[in-house]
Amino acid sequence: MTDHPKRDPGAARSANQRGAARLAAVQALYQMDIGRATLEDTLAQFGAFHLGREIEGEQYLPADADFFRQIVSGVAKHQLEVDPAVDKALAEGWPIERVDATLRAILRAAAFELLRRKDIPARVVITEYVDVARAFYEDDASGLVNGALDSIARSAGADLA
Repeated sequence: MTDHPKRDPGAARSANQRGAARLAAVQALYQMDIGRATLEDTLAQFGAFHLGREIEGEQYLPADADFFRQIVSGVAKHQLEVDPAVDKALAEGWPIERVDATLRAILRAAAFELLRRKDIPARVVITEYVDVARAFYEDDASGLVNGALDSIARSAGADLA
């Protein structure tokens, strides 16, 4: 008979809330990019209307609102570091401006976490954002996200073991 460690049910719930926050952050960054919405307006709109609510028949998962704000604000604050890191990780001749807006939002959010959130394991960040890419794309976009984020993580000195 083997003893199985007890799982903390709160840990899965917290992870799900962070995953939902990442997805919402990608949506907010997309909105800021395409709609030219300000950071303040976007944070207010998502805080009031999107996080953990039903919108037009779509049920949004409860999200870690603080983590969501950290990602969106962090990308905006550190964009002069984030965008060049993404550019460097993409194929030559494909700067971030040439990438689809949703993919650009995914890469920016993930790059921010890889560059600025050393408290989160790089593998977790990469896996989460590859999953986000799969939610939006049926083609090989998730492979592009995985490769670019792996490159960013290695450049940032992350342990990918």
